Amino acid sequence: MMTLLRAIGYALRGLATVLIALLILFEEWGWEPLHQGLMRLSRLGLIRRAEVLITRLPSYAALAVFMLPTLLLLPVKLLALGLIARGHALAGAVVIVLAKVVGTAVIARLFALTRPALLRMPWFARTYGRWTAWKNEVFAQIRASAVWRAGRQAKMALRARWARWRAAR
Repeated sequence: MMTLLRAIGYALRGLATVLIALLILFEEWGWEPLHQGLMRLSRLGLIRRAEVLITRLPSYAALAVFMLPTLLLLPVKLLALGLIARGHALAGAVVIVLAKVVGTAVIARLFALTRPALLRMPWFARTYGRWTAWKNEVFAQIRASAVWRAGRQAKMALRARWARWRAAR
């Protein structure tokens, strides 16, 4: 019985790791491009002034600003679930995806602005260090997988074909 429970626990941990890894991959692939996109908006005067104020915040105020998008998106996600519950699955899914993309962009930009203040809090610095180490370990495992390597080779082949096609035009 105990062996069965261990096997189930191991399988559940593996499944959770895969699901979290997929979420991390989405965040990582979107994080930098979305951050860069919002950074372009910072050229606008009002947004630039707001960003300067954010960079000057003390640690706990910076934490509150960093967490604000997560709290603001909760009603949007509940709206999406309401749409799905009322039979509008596609509309609900679109709202969830848009909320995820916009939320990731805003959080990426806010993290870039608040990171120095956040890392001044010892508990945040420790947690961030552990998170980063775990995330890097998960990425190393993903990048070492045969599926990842095959995907990279396919991507490189597609890029080469695209370049050849564009050069021929």
